[in-house]
Amino acid sequence: MTRGIRNPKIDPFFRKADKWKEEFAKLREIVLDCELVEDFKWMHPCYTYEGKNVVLIHGFKEYCALLFHKGALLKDPHGILIQQTENVQAARQIRFANAEEIDEMQLIIKSYIDEAIEVEKAGLQVEMKKHSDYAIPEELDNKFAEIPELRSAFEALTPGRQRAYIFYISQAKQSKTRESRIEKYIPHILAGKGMDDE
Repeated sequence: MTRGIRNPKIDPFFRKADKWKEEFAKLREIVLDCELVEDFKWMHPCYTYEGKNVVLIHGFKEYCALLFHKGALLKDPHGILIQQTENVQAARQIRFANAEEIDEMQLIIKSYIDEAIEVEKAGLQVEMKKHSDYAIPEELDNKFAEIPELRSAFEALTPGRQRAYIFYISQAKQSKTRESRIEKYIPHILAGKGMDDE
């Protein structure tokens, strides 16, 4: 079995890591044992198979993780894959709190990486939800009834912009907050802009 290709350009990422240095080093060796090519994407070490993203190493305050780009397609016999938020459709994480966990799970981790490589070899794709599959918040629907041109402007937005508005408005727990979020962005929507557009 050949080893994956280590990329010296990524060494500084591992050298500079404060919190998860030992864990990152162990994860790197495990992933490289699975014959993947090491790259640097989204400011993190990313491992690819024939140019396709398979897994990424990243760290957070409470844990470090392997993020499988198409983790939703993995069988997960050990029940260890985690969906970061309900809005994440394809990616799944295996989280680690310390180096000992990584040592104990080494064979399991490799089996998940091997399966993720098979997913890429088979050309499988995660079926993403269409924006029409997302529920429009009631307050936004009411506003559409009140201002018909707002609905037209909203429907003319790209699916990604529509989703961003739906998520942002829906995340507010109180109806009053959802309404104020809608009010704030009415001019943006009418102007055909996304939330972050100037």
